[in-house]
Amino acid sequence: MRPGEGLDALMAPRSIAIIGASQDATKIGGRPVDLLRRYGYAGKIYPVNPKAAMVQGLQAYASVGALPEAPDLAVIAVDAERAPEAIEQCADRGVRSVVVFSSGFAELGEEGRAMQDRLRTAARRTGMRLLGPNCLGAVSIPEKAIATFSIVLEHSMPAAGSLGIVSQSGNLGSYTMRMASDRGAGISRFMTTGNECDIDIADGIAWLARDPATKVILCCFEACRDAGRLIAALTEARDAGKPVIALKVGTSEAGQAAAASHTGAMAGSDAVFDALLARYGAVRVRSIEELIDLGHSASILLPDRLPKGRRLAVVTASGGFGVLLADAAQAVGLSLPELSQATQRAILDLVPFASARNPVDATAQMSSRPDMLQKILSAVVADDRTDAIVLPLPFSLHMPRLRSVYMETLRAIRAQYPNRPVILCVEGPPDALAELHALGYPTVASFDGCCAIVAALARLQALATAPRAGSQPAVAKAAPLAADAFRHELGAKRALAEAGIPVLAEQLVSDAEAAARAARKIGFPVVLKIVSPDLPHKTEVGGVVVGLRSEEEVRQAHARMLARVAEKAPRAVIDGTIVAPMAHGLSELILGSRIDPVFGPVVMVGLGGIFAEIVQDTAVQMAPVSETQAMAMLRSLKAFAVLDGARGRRRTDLETAAQTIAALSRFAVVHADTVSEIDINPLLLKADGEGAVALDALLIPHAGKATQHH
Repeated sequence: MRPGEGLDALMAPRSIAIIGASQDATKIGGRPVDLLRRYGYAGKIYPVNPKAAMVQGLQAYASVGALPEAPDLAVIAVDAERAPEAIEQCADRGVRSVVVFSSGFAELGEEGRAMQDRLRTAARRTGMRLLGPNCLGAVSIPEKAIATFSIVLEHSMPAAGSLGIVSQSGNLGSYTMRMASDRGAGISRFMTTGNECDIDIADGIAWLARDPATKVILCCFEACRDAGRLIAALTEARDAGKPVIALKVGTSEAGQAAAASHTGAMAGSDAVFDALLARYGAVRVRSIEELIDLGHSASILLPDRLPKGRRLAVVTASGGFGVLLADAAQAVGLSLPELSQATQRAILDLVPFASARNPVDATAQMSSRPDMLQKILSAVVADDRTDAIVLPLPFSLHMPRLRSVYMETLRAIRAQYPNRPVILCVEGPPDALAELHALGYPTVASFDGCCAIVAALARLQALATAPRAGSQPAVAKAAPLAADAFRHELGAKRALAEAGIPVLAEQLVSDAEAAARAARKIGFPVVLKIVSPDLPHKTEVGGVVVGLRSEEEVRQAHARMLARVAEKAPRAVIDGTIVAPMAHGLSELILGSRIDPVFGPVVMVGLGGIFAEIVQDTAVQMAPVSETQAMAMLRSLKAFAVLDGARGRRRTDLETAAQTIAALSRFAVVHADTVSEIDINPLLLKADGEGAVALDALLIPHAGKATQHH
């Protein structure tokens, strides 16, 4: 079933049955009945309780079979042992969707998992959609359709609006709904997926993407269980012009603990999740506050007032506030360009002692005279050197005189410049904030938060207008790898060379004399490297010697290296020694791939050499990637400016680097059944146009898929 299908009965039900309905409005089975009645749900409510004729003033029914019709939605509020039978009765009766509150299923182990499988089987038999188990249910604000027992609806229902919320965690989701509502944001729908026995977070995103009442989708993730479904849902939301804003809690250690390569440690599932979100147009945030502020701000500015770039103007009555905002802006990658000469003249004509460059410090004069404030703000808003304007108004809305001054000005500015994004850094009385929101002004309480939201809004706009992630590059099937590809470095590099990854002309030798002959043939200077399936990190045991300039040096170095390795790793199996030409370049990268348990093959690039894991400057993507996507990975590195020839350095051959990343990603996909991890460290980058070369490589098989002496 494609994501989001069959959820209409859950999210817009015309009738709701509560199985396990209680007379007591404080109990889990009593709360939905109470909330539906209290907030005025217009559809039919059917309490099901074999021991009561009436529940909370409504006629009760002994069983689902006794109901006068098959309801669109049934809420299961009985304990885990009785839930499977209740689900089966709902399926037999023709109920179209069910919400299962009960816990005690897969989260408790094998016995619970078997019971959960029973729920899924019963639902799949008839195509009935099932939310949960172990969830806080769903709420549709416009229909007042309440299938939750959450305490956040205790005192009031959120106002109807355009924020849709889907969360794997019940409490995180309901807290987000309440907080967003308290901050003045209107809610369209709320759904929590719990154990995701049937309906998952991708279903929620996809259904909200089709929902006319929803403009922005807020997601709270704990884990992704199915990358393909999530990609399909994110693509649908993006195509519908509905931003997805994601808060992901917990970073997965899956596949990292026993990683034998650098890649395993550096390409964690959390980094892949980040890459997937960005690739399919979603923005990730790091806190509930940012989730709500960004979602609410986006809903106010959509469809055509998001900042078109990262250039910010700040207008303030205080030099100190201006400096604070400038610092906060720089920290999140926003720039504060100098305003045009015409704008600066207009400001100085009004307030000769103002600071007019940006931030604009118009001094306290601007809040004493509404006409002056309007003229200054108008001049700055009109300046096309910036993409967004931030106006801090600390405490102003709490003072009736200042409130009226600012409201009058902001009404005029909105009429004059309907499409320019102006974000207010302010907190104040709820009615004042509501008035500003209605005028089209997002409000954020803190200086740092305000700048973070402007940066995130610019990212939303950039993602919305970015070229779509095309179909994955095609990869052809390849012959199985030779056994020595997993055994040692030379075999690994031979296999990678066949896939288009540049390597040096090297030779495997068995003794010092053969090493000297090979060195003469290759040409001095040369490098010697120990070859052993037991020593993936050769430098740690003294197994690499560089810069050898004669046959005699090679013979002596060979003997000393074997002695060192024998001392440090006496039990290591030695296959011989590699003799390689000494290569020189400008920079080193680390390239790698691994199989992520959820996302499949992923490819990684970072700053290479001995500091790779210390510096942690990496970019990760799901494989395969095109050369264009590989170049985008390189550009995202903090060290990119160094690779690109900053400060008079020579530019490295980034095009060859991108081709190599793309080739590695295709290799990883083609051999995903046998290769668990790939490590190329370093990839030596030469000057622009001169190529690159993989100096060391390691292929790690899946457990049991190839013989390896570790």
